[in-house]
Amino acid sequence: MAEKTILFVAPAQAVTQFFPFFKEAGIAAGIADSLAAALASIRKQPPGLIFSQAKIGVYTAEALLAAGQKEDAFPPVIVFTDRGTAAEAARCLELGARDYWLEPLTWEKIQAVMPGRSAPEPAPVEPAATRHASASQPSGKGFAIIGEHPAIRRVLALARQVARSKATVLISGESGTGKEMFARYLHASSDRAEGPFIAINCAALPEHLLESELFGHEKGAFTGAIARKLGKFELASGGSLLLDEISEMDLGLQAKLLRVLQESEFDRVGGTETVHVDVRVLATTNRRMEDAVAEGKFRQDLYYRLNVIPLKLPPLRERGQDVPRLAAYFVDKFRKSYDLPPLAFSADAKEWLLAYDWPGNVRELQNLMERAVLLAGAGPIRKSHFLIDGEGWQEEAGDDFEEAPASAAESAPAAPEGEEAAAGADGFVEAARLFEQTPAAGAGEVMPLDVMERHMIIKSLDRTEGNRTQAAQLLGISVRTLRNKLNEYRKLGIEVP
Repeated sequence: MAEKTILFVAPAQAVTQFFPFFKEAGIAAGIADSLAAALASIRKQPPGLIFSQAKIGVYTAEALLAAGQKEDAFPPVIVFTDRGTAAEAARCLELGARDYWLEPLTWEKIQAVMPGRSAPEPAPVEPAATRHASASQPSGKGFAIIGEHPAIRRVLALARQVARSKATVLISGESGTGKEMFARYLHASSDRAEGPFIAINCAALPEHLLESELFGHEKGAFTGAIARKLGKFELASGGSLLLDEISEMDLGLQAKLLRVLQESEFDRVGGTETVHVDVRVLATTNRRMEDAVAEGKFRQDLYYRLNVIPLKLPPLRERGQDVPRLAAYFVDKFRKSYDLPPLAFSADAKEWLLAYDWPGNVRELQNLMERAVLLAGAGPIRKSHFLIDGEGWQEEAGDDFEEAPASAAESAPAAPEGEEAAAGADGFVEAARLFEQTPAAGAGEVMPLDVMERHMIIKSLDRTEGNRTQAAQLLGISVRTLRNKLNEYRKLGIEVP
């Protein structure tokens, strides 16, 4: 395959404007205007990349992609069109297209995906820069939605198609699949990107408080209402409002929400004036809304109004090789946060990542990678560093313990008494013993056990902003064990969070 060659399947007048740029970049560009001509050119000299217009007369990019599925090592194809549809985008991506773009083509877009182009960071998904993530988006800057699997690429293709519309979008999927990330991505990719993005969790507040939060209230509307308060709809005017866990909203509020979606107006609690707003509404749920409607827990008319554009996010267990890609992304993110050197995965860790079921989806993966970064030190990351409920820690790390000097066992602090203390000994002290063999980054010397122990605790508390429960979970110990350690440090005069 000739990486320095690009083939356009398009009318010549649509692409010849870019040829001077290709010549300057040292890349050969060719043109074909039919399926037969394209296949003949590919078989003669496979290009590094193909740009195909969706339709040229009787030719369709889908026919090219279907033919490519029968060929070995077919070049990647980017489909572009001036009148795309979500259905066409989904079909092209399902047939193996690398991406689906809306015209106009620009040199900047093409240059960013040219063969051989490298990029050090995972791509904020955008068609102008498909670096590590092959599914991409015209704007959405700052978002690293990473994924090569067709299931996630189909969702991204639909998201790209509707991002610039005002249509309501219902994002569904299991907990931890990244629903809020997709909502923020839709906002950042829309014409409202410069406007506010406001999010509210509909499950976090009782009905009377949620109504006030959504629609605001007038002074004196209820006890404690000492001044007028603007609601989330007014604050989000000109931008987007995310209604997180919409399925948990009380039926009484659902009628008021339906009015806002249909008429773009509402009344504040205790108010007499109608407020008009310009808001795009995005909603998320981890439930089957059809079941909630059938059970009478959610209004059918509101469901239809919200479900104009449905985005269903696949669970992580169905995304195959996306798991190690995401794991590597999170590890790199956290090791930079903790000022650690680059970390690699051992063979057993890679195997475990692909075999694990990921009930907590991407959120669980992110948390486990942070834990692994803390425990791996200078690396590599092993299966034992994932510490799932403490299972397999001693067995998987056994080789490391056998190589440890005898003084390590002798100098380790005695485990506290009781069942919780036993969990602490397995999940923390043993982790510290493994750390004892790991040289401090750049120091070239073994870090003392008590120093590494304290370092792990303080780093975990910093990361969780002082939340002891989350810090204990991150370390794989009980809250009681963590509290005992902090008390020990205070008695020694050591300042702790």
